[in-house]
Amino acid sequence: MKNKLSYLTIVAVLLILGSCNDQPQHKEINIIPQPSQLRLSHDYFTLNSKLKIVLQEENEELRFLGEYLALPLRKITGFDIPIILYKEAREVKEDIILSLIKGEPENNEGYQLNISKGGVVISSNTGNGVFYGIQSFLQLIPPTEFMAENKGNLQVPGVFIKDEPRFEYRGMHLDVSRHFFSKEFILKYIDVMAMYKFNTFHWHLTDDNGWRLEIKKYPLLTEISAWRVDHEDQPWIGREPQAKGEEATYGGFYTQEDVREIIQYAQKKYIKIIPEIEMPGHVREVFAAYPELSCKGKKLSVIPGSYWPNTDIFCAGKEETFVFIQNVLDEVIELFPSEYIHIGGDEADKTEWEKCSLCQKRMREEGLKNEHELQSYFIKRVEKYLISKGKKMIGWDEILEGGLAPEATVMSWRGMQGGIDAAKQGHDVIMTPTSHCYFDYYQADPEFEPKAIGGFTTLKKVYSFEPIPPELTKEEANHVLGAQANIWTEYIPTAEHAEYMAFPRMIALAEVVWSPKEKRNWRHFNRRLQTHFKYLDHKNINYSKGSYKVNITTEADTSNTYNIKLESEIWNAKIHYTLDGNDPDTSSLLYTDAFEINETTIIKAGVFEDGKLMEKASVQTINIHKALGKKISMTHPFSHRYTGGSDNALIDGILGGDVHHNGLWQGFQGDDFEALIDLGKITEFSHLEAGFYQREASWIFYPQFVDFYISDDGQDYILLEKIKCDVSPKDEKAARKQFVLASTEVHSARYVKVLAKNIGLCPSWHRGAGDKAWLFADEIIIN
Repeated sequence: MKNKLSYLTIVAVLLILGSCNDQPQHKEINIIPQPSQLRLSHDYFTLNSKLKIVLQEENEELRFLGEYLALPLRKITGFDIPIILYKEAREVKEDIILSLIKGEPENNEGYQLNISKGGVVISSNTGNGVFYGIQSFLQLIPPTEFMAENKGNLQVPGVFIKDEPRFEYRGMHLDVSRHFFSKEFILKYIDVMAMYKFNTFHWHLTDDNGWRLEIKKYPLLTEISAWRVDHEDQPWIGREPQAKGEEATYGGFYTQEDVREIIQYAQKKYIKIIPEIEMPGHVREVFAAYPELSCKGKKLSVIPGSYWPNTDIFCAGKEETFVFIQNVLDEVIELFPSEYIHIGGDEADKTEWEKCSLCQKRMREEGLKNEHELQSYFIKRVEKYLISKGKKMIGWDEILEGGLAPEATVMSWRGMQGGIDAAKQGHDVIMTPTSHCYFDYYQADPEFEPKAIGGFTTLKKVYSFEPIPPELTKEEANHVLGAQANIWTEYIPTAEHAEYMAFPRMIALAEVVWSPKEKRNWRHFNRRLQTHFKYLDHKNINYSKGSYKVNITTEADTSNTYNIKLESEIWNAKIHYTLDGNDPDTSSLLYTDAFEINETTIIKAGVFEDGKLMEKASVQTINIHKALGKKISMTHPFSHRYTGGSDNALIDGILGGDVHHNGLWQGFQGDDFEALIDLGKITEFSHLEAGFYQREASWIFYPQFVDFYISDDGQDYILLEKIKCDVSPKDEKAARKQFVLASTEVHSARYVKVLAKNIGLCPSWHRGAGDKAWLFADEIIIN
């Protein structure tokens, strides 16, 4: 009791010595993720030759954490920095105290960090929290200190931090099937995850292109299924399959000893590892070793690249399929202590099931209406087995098809809708939509980037991600455990390339899943990130500098003048621009603040470094028309996924462009589009048009027709024209289309209404038949 009281007294003294206020002076705190509460003091803590790390009590975990902290501090300062128990210390002054305090804070991953001239206290209810407090403490040491070791004394700014994560699940994924990554890289990946307070590593271990986990009962999985022919010199799509007599030499696998080592390493960083064993689809590599588990029973080669449609699937009619799966899962369960096992469940083409007599027999015996219900039977059977072994199941959102397994957790990747549906059914959800969380997508102009699978997800877009959809009630939102970013590796053959795709987007997601929503601020994050680039340099991590694209946005004022803003993700970017259609160079206007235009203008703008244009200039026509800056309202709200950038995106002077995912289009899923523009007064005009987009491959279709209405009082409307769409929904060419009022007659009205009829559901011939169709709209131009 005496030691405990003395300890608490010291903590109180340190808190007094470190009395903090909300007025920071000459200090930059660059912690990522942003803490929940942070106050700066006026003083500093000095790490000197007398420094000790003091443990509140003898505790194996606490001693490990002390050693974990001491290691980098010893390298930086060159001091011995002993680790001692408080009861063994003659005095505790200007030292670092690590403390486990039961019940404070209540969140098991929360922590408190108090730094003053009198010392440092890192305390938590758990070792997890102390570990995260150490991460924040280390980020207060400038990266230059890590790069110049054995420097002696150094100072750390005085702060008080009380912090805890917003979400319990904070994940990063890595696909090691398409390309195999060494054990050393996996450990490095886990290291950096820990630095940014992630707590889950989703390890995608099996897929069509290679089985990566040793299963002792089935040795052919690593003798055969882990290897494919080396056609890495060919494009991923269209690679030639293995020829007769050609040896499979490209691949690799992790032994069970490798896995145990990686798991132990991750546990020390408070990261749990969730293994993914794909089923019932994405299993072609299995049939290279055990063809009897397929419907056809035909031996296949491990495919060296992409192929579609991916019809290879476990036979759901054979009992030996489930015996194999259970035996594999037994070894997986024995290896991985995680409460979750991920079973995939995505993109399971059911063509073979439709033709398989055994699968059809299974459907009759089980009273299943269709192959979707057969998949549900398959998944539920696997879940029942996992539950019997004390595990929980996670699957991609396709496991919703045919009925969700009773206790399954859904990982929502095809947008947020799967997660929304699952949460409304009372199931836990992890959000990982392609729109924000697929880090195999391009993060800058593809012309200047390594080849990627497609898409466009910039650092800023990742940072803008909100894992809780507005459609959920507070109770339903409690089922959203958190979020995860995925790195699929079809186009990522090396560790260096994987790092480039992960960083710095991983750091942005770290703040999304940890920090309070109201604490997130893009500009503040971007400033802090500049310091973290230096930390990444120290760790020898290959990272992207982000997108050099200049975003051109508009803001109307009351005098029919438009203010133009130019922004780039690049911190303190030098942006030069022109207004006359010429290409910009360093002699062009230098952007310093928003500027005005009052006529239709072509703006060209680019980021310059050392006099050189980075990537290429952005080009945007700002269309000045009579609806700019006026009031617009919608009968049906646009999707939070496709907002166009603002509520007024349809009357901001900027056309949507030639791709649907550029952030300029407003999207409406299943709903008609109905917009009402209030021009403020009776206004004459002779031209009226609205733009729409079609890309059937993305479930986006032109409207069936567009109606233009006008009114003087907002009550009685006159139909000016109904314009029917003359393009087939089957047209595969992605394109925008302008629906233009044919008459050039001068009209006068205060209100203009535009109604566009959504086709409602994807047609029967479409692979998304029955799904809600998207309608994408952009600029409504009135002149």
